[in-house]
Amino acid sequence: MRILGLDYGSKTVGVAVSDELLITAQGVEIIRRKSSSKLRQTLARIEELVTEYGVDKIVLGFPKNMNNTEGERCEKTKEFKEMLEKRTGLEVILWDERLTTVSADNSMMEMGIRRENRKEYVDEIAAIFILQGYLDYLTHQKQG
Repeated sequence: MRILGLDYGSKTVGVAVSDELLITAQGVEIIRRKSSSKLRQTLARIEELVTEYGVDKIVLGFPKNMNNTEGERCEKTKEFKEMLEKRTGLEVILWDERLTTVSADNSMMEMGIRRENRKEYVDEIAAIFILQGYLDYLTHQKQG
């Protein structure tokens, strides 16, 4: 059993996958789209990754505002969630992603990745943080 973590953005989708023990998240890739009409290709690529990694659940970052309200990005994310569920037949869990981009940026700073290169990696690293947060939550649920 593996879980796929996604950081859904307007132009990119960062992708991470769990190990089979559901302990750690690793970055896979960043899916880039040229326009909104390319969403079908994005969904097709995610479907390929689901098959390739033997995924049976997807965790999708949910971009709530800091004051816990839901803006336009949340609506687009919910629409993407529905498309993912239809396309893959898998359960898609929305996971609060507040501060994941900030955490990803801080991690890259600590790793010494230059500012101009960070944009290249931020979505994939954010997907890792989203998925790792969910995996940690699952671990605490089992222990509790």
